Amino acid sequence: MKIDQINTLGDLIKSGYQSKSIKDELRENLRHKIQSGKPVFEGVHGFENSVIPELERAILSRHNINLLGLRGQAKTRLARKMIELLDEYIPFVTGSEINDDPLKPMSRFAKDLIAEHGDNTPISWLHRSERFSEKLATPDVTVADLIGDVDPIKAANLKLSYADDRVIHFGMIPRANRCIFVINELPDLQARIQVALFNILQEGDIQIRGFKLRLPLDMQFVFTANPEDYTNRGSIVTPLKDRIGSQILTHYPESIAIARTITEQEAKLDALQNDMVHVPALAKDLLEQISFEARESEFIDNKSGVSARMSITAYENLLSTAERRALKNSEDKTTVRLSDFMGIIPAITGKVELVYEGEQEGAAEVAQHLIGDAIHTFLPAYFPKIEKLEKSGEKTAYSDIIDWFFNESGFELLDDSTDEDYKKILDSIIPLDILIKKYQPELPKEDRYFMKEFILWSLVEYDKLSKDRFVSGYQFKDKFGSYFSQL
Repeated sequence: MKIDQINTLGDLIKSGYQSKSIKDELRENLRHKIQSGKPVFEGVHGFENSVIPELERAILSRHNINLLGLRGQAKTRLARKMIELLDEYIPFVTGSEINDDPLKPMSRFAKDLIAEHGDNTPISWLHRSERFSEKLATPDVTVADLIGDVDPIKAANLKLSYADDRVIHFGMIPRANRCIFVINELPDLQARIQVALFNILQEGDIQIRGFKLRLPLDMQFVFTANPEDYTNRGSIVTPLKDRIGSQILTHYPESIAIARTITEQEAKLDALQNDMVHVPALAKDLLEQISFEARESEFIDNKSGVSARMSITAYENLLSTAERRALKNSEDKTTVRLSDFMGIIPAITGKVELVYEGEQEGAAEVAQHLIGDAIHTFLPAYFPKIEKLEKSGEKTAYSDIIDWFFNESGFELLDDSTDEDYKKILDSIIPLDILIKKYQPELPKEDRYFMKEFILWSLVEYDKLSKDRFVSGYQFKDKFGSYFSQL
């Protein structure tokens, strides 16, 4: 019998429907997915051998879960993905505020309705997409918000005394009965509010203004918390931690490849941008390396973390910078340039917490340091390493490039120069072509100009050339030649 044909309690009983708790529901569907080899948390990358197995074990154990990790580590994403492990539809007593199971009614409303109508009690069906509730913990959250309170207006309308449990207005948690309920940033919840969760998690009853209601709520709790919060803003009270079955530690992507996959999946780009702007593979890797550098930077508070959102918004800004330039120059297509990375600075400055030394440098300066550090880190992966100490007069892979700048006195690279002018300037530096041909012969043609610019920026980072910013671009010079010109 199809669910659209099951509209009463009698129909439901005839269909052979069996009630099961939400934790058993999650467990059963997870078992089927694992056995079938289907991905359980599709779209979540980098946790395949760490977080996801632990989360699966917690679900199989029917545990309430605390996801502990720094910001931007997909904690809420994981919780929302659990919806896919629920049955597509479940029945509930029509009109019930707390999604009463028709076969196991809890509320006064549902019990009275079934007593009055019996097998003719109307039932409705709840889709799994509606079985997810979420609350961000803030200091102003009250017990009434989460658990409920006596409603004087309801008492007056129904002409009932405050001693009658029908005057209760249920809060978010009872209304999320038979659902996944997520409390984000749990340590921000005041200790006295956390205490109100004790009985719900363990004994299954709730207390409202003197009413002690035996409501065995059927819920899957998922909490998220940031370890920083334990010391800065609050903590999870010990008895509450004791009632949470599994605490799972999340983490940031452990490789550039995983970070790239996440960024490309999450970045909000349209077809016009993708068609107009080509992004070299090296540019994508450099952008991800900036986040890795930030997590190790002496200017940034690593306890606060560097969210994966930084790379996502930086990638969006990078493409928009190149798109804007192409539009100004009336060009149909363009390629990202390394100088376009200056356009991602606003995406970095708002997403990092600076320590004192970082504040002294300034957020924009720190962002430029991070871009430079990423370039410095990547050069040895493509070209010979530049040693700190080199023998005087010894020829290196970069000597011809440095000599070119000494003889030609450098050049200017404008931010909004046309692709034709940009390529003409870089093509004039013949030693760049020779270096790329020797060490990166398989490099795609469309990525060659970005690689040329990458070499120049790398030589600046290794103190072999100088780079000065002016209003509309950059000037590259021989390091010592520019020094002597000032004398």
